[in-house]
Amino acid sequence: MNRPATYDDTGVRCTMLRAGTSRGLYFEAKDLPADPAPRDDLLLRLVGTPDPRQIDGLGGATSLTSKVAVVSPSDDPEVDVDYLFLQLGVDEATVSDRQNCGNILAGVGAFAVERGLVPAGADETSVRIRMVNSDSVAIATFPTPGGRVEYRGDVAIAGVPGTAAPVVLAFTDTEGSATGALLPTGHVRDTVEGIEVTCVDNGMPVVLALAGSFGLTGYESHEQLAADAPLLERVDAFRRKAAQIMGLGDVAAASVPKTVLIAAPRDGGQVCTRSFIPVQPHSSIGVLGAVSVATGLLLPGAVGHELTAAWPRETSQIDVEHPTGHLLVDVVVDSSATPPRAVRSGVVRTARKLFDGTAFPRA
Repeated sequence: MNRPATYDDTGVRCTMLRAGTSRGLYFEAKDLPADPAPRDDLLLRLVGTPDPRQIDGLGGATSLTSKVAVVSPSDDPEVDVDYLFLQLGVDEATVSDRQNCGNILAGVGAFAVERGLVPAGADETSVRIRMVNSDSVAIATFPTPGGRVEYRGDVAIAGVPGTAAPVVLAFTDTEGSATGALLPTGHVRDTVEGIEVTCVDNGMPVVLALAGSFGLTGYESHEQLAADAPLLERVDAFRRKAAQIMGLGDVAAASVPKTVLIAAPRDGGQVCTRSFIPVQPHSSIGVLGAVSVATGLLLPGAVGHELTAAWPRETSQIDVEHPTGHLLVDVVVDSSATPPRAVRSGVVRTARKLFDGTAFPRA
């Protein structure tokens, strides 16, 4: 591929943020090639893909640290910025725009303020963000005392050491983010590979199944799941079959749908989850994946709906257990509508700026 020498010689302006339980590179769209092919080539070389160690790039040798946000001013007068999420492979040279990322989203508002794309408020700032991948909108609200982004705070989230300032994410229009419908198959319950499932898409296409259907307890550690090669092969075959009935086609090279196995809670939460992204086990659970899980469970007749019988009715907050802790999401579903619809969803995340400067791609 013919590569513009300018990027190799001068590098590209880049900010790295830890956002939620992910880490990513944030760019302004104007600083990257407009054509997706040279853009993706540049990003792969910056991150260091393909290489399972990503030793010659800025990736962290996991899918959770091989992520990119491309941010630009929005043409929509109702929105402040557009955010395109790109998931890069680690040992394979892939770049996918087929999903959102709610964790990386948590850093978009701060990045937009830092780059002068959105003015900061005197105490806090709310940024309306169009998630280009799904053409849906999220509002990120975070502290900006004195007109400057404040990353320090006392909010702890599972999977991240220490504390940081809260980033409140409120989602709108996330139904059918990749499939066009909250229930992509048109049914609350389907059968895939002989397993009862619920396929739901409220910001992230997810296939819900009981952990017991895979011969698991649902309480296995991340390490146990990662070491079970036959299980991972089965999960991959399973999600590919599910993708077909969800209208996603051939997903052999795609990162969606996600498979989430559920079990009764055992650490004070409301549901225990083990998710795969899309084949390797997740050390926690993605933000929008958790939102879709909670949405699915709230639907009468869905796989795992019986778990909701013990959920408190005075709150819409749902405590989702995962291998490294808990994720609190806020979900309201109107199950009386035909078809059911998501009324609202949200989550609290944190973010921290790690560096801002010039990144240089490998040759």
